[in-house]
Amino acid sequence: MKNLKPENKSLLQEFKNHIANRLPFLKESRILIACSGGLDSIVLTELCDLLKLDFGIAHCNFGLRGDESDEDEKFVKSIAESVGALFLKTHFETEKYAKDHQLSIQMAARELRYNWFKDLAIEFQYDYVLTAHHSDDNLETFLINLSRGTGLEGLTGIPEVNEIFVRPLLPFSREEILNFANKQKLKWREDSSNKSTKYLRNKIRHDVIPELKGITPQFLNNFNTTLEYLQQSSQFIKSQLFRLKKDLFEPSEIDIVKISITKLREYGNPRICLYFLLKDYGFKAWNDVEQIVTAQSGKQVFSETHRLVKDREYLLLSPIVEEISDRNYKIPEEESMIMIPSGTLKFKEVAEIGPTDFKTIFVDKEKLKYPLIVRKWKEGDYFYPLGMTGKKKLSKFFKDEKLSLLAKERVWLLCSGKEIIWIINYRADNRFKITPQTKQILKITIT
Repeated sequence: MKNLKPENKSLLQEFKNHIANRLPFLKESRILIACSGGLDSIVLTELCDLLKLDFGIAHCNFGLRGDESDEDEKFVKSIAESVGALFLKTHFETEKYAKDHQLSIQMAARELRYNWFKDLAIEFQYDYVLTAHHSDDNLETFLINLSRGTGLEGLTGIPEVNEIFVRPLLPFSREEILNFANKQKLKWREDSSNKSTKYLRNKIRHDVIPELKGITPQFLNNFNTTLEYLQQSSQFIKSQLFRLKKDLFEPSEIDIVKISITKLREYGNPRICLYFLLKDYGFKAWNDVEQIVTAQSGKQVFSETHRLVKDREYLLLSPIVEEISDRNYKIPEEESMIMIPSGTLKFKEVAEIGPTDFKTIFVDKEKLKYPLIVRKWKEGDYFYPLGMTGKKKLSKFFKDEKLSLLAKERVWLLCSGKEIIWIINYRADNRFKITPQTKQILKITIT
């Protein structure tokens, strides 16, 4: 690295002010600079060196350009040596990783390097990882996301701070960075693949952005102003989303969220509300999500991790769980505890009846036929509700109890032969109740 040229004091001062005003924590932190050897990361390294920040340098060799990639590595190593920084490197089989994980080369490289940076931060106790994204990168990302029809989050730009990753060059343009490098007589490596327009980002960089800047010389400044407004709007929406969830999300059974359709309609635009409520749960088929509001009960929409079910005047949101409807559990007489999907069943002989609730029942052990069986309920099942005369179909019992569709799916039965002892977590059967003739009392609990 060189001594600072007088004409470059303004950019350095702006960078210094930006660190002091927006990123003061970097001055007291151990930081790792992600350095490819290109213009942007070399300038970032120079600026951090001039500010005497405590940093190391990390370089990824993706093995995509043969000798050129190896020369990049040697160059970055020489830069690290010149500033006295720890040099960390790695080699990736990027093409193989992309093929194995069905990713584009660019996405594979991104995933590989960010995972590696996180590992380095832990291993070498770095507080933050700095990348050299700048204002033009922000514009490129905005246009890419705009072309893909992304939501507001995709139009708010690259985050300046995201977990351990910090991008201190975001306020500066590529032109400012290039001018600084030339006046400082810095050397850097040119990635030949950046010239190819077969990648969308490069096509936007070389063909689209120059046209936009040619039409309006202040285009980048105007874009940054717009981006700031969008970020402020996003923050406001996030603050309102908390209130929206508080109003519309109702507590229900374990891991099920109920959304009142009546309240949802009061907001005037269910589609927009559902987008903000459900986007973090992986939903993307927004036409289907909107239509479920007026669909018949039982209609479902799935994301990769969750499902949304229409149940009368509610939408039920829950994680997708493994299908286990045909699984049975046999419990021999000597067993005192067994784990089932809804919890742990415990069996204990006691001398007298204690308090009962929906998690605890007492039965006459002599009336049981072993092995006991735990199974899911099925259509046609019936039982004799404790405290009532006569039998009742489980489907009618669930309706009377106002169980949701998802709650019914999670119901397990404890059975003696073909007879139901207990609708676990709900109601015991009258046929196994304690009577004056009972000699052995069995306490059964679910936790």
